[in-house]
Amino acid sequence: MRATRLTTAFRVVAFAEALSWAGLLAGMYAKYVTESGELGVKVFGPIHGAVFIAYGLLTLLVARAQRWSWPALLLGLAASVPPFATAAFEVWAARTGRLGASSRHPLRGTGYQRGL
Repeated sequence: MRATRLTTAFRVVAFAEALSWAGLLAGMYAKYVTESGELGVKVFGPIHGAVFIAYGLLTLLVARAQRWSWPALLLGLAASVPPFATAAFEVWAARTGRLGASSRHPLRGTGYQRGL
């Protein structure tokens, strides 16, 4: 997989993992607080599990492709545990150039960067 596709997949999955956390937390709220059933947990539990594993694998692949340091890799993997931390890690990784040079300035070369 090319590096640009790999980092794009990482970015998408990082935000999908955060969204799946939101769905799972909403399902757990419905199940345990309002006691309105297990449907939310049954739907979002497997989705979150699959996206969690995909995030972990993509983190390892991107870390190798972008030559992250061990602390950056460990931080990326640890971000999968607290809710919504993968989205924050993705933003940090992009801002610090850990997702490739183009991730720092997504509008570079498009003509739109002048307005920023």
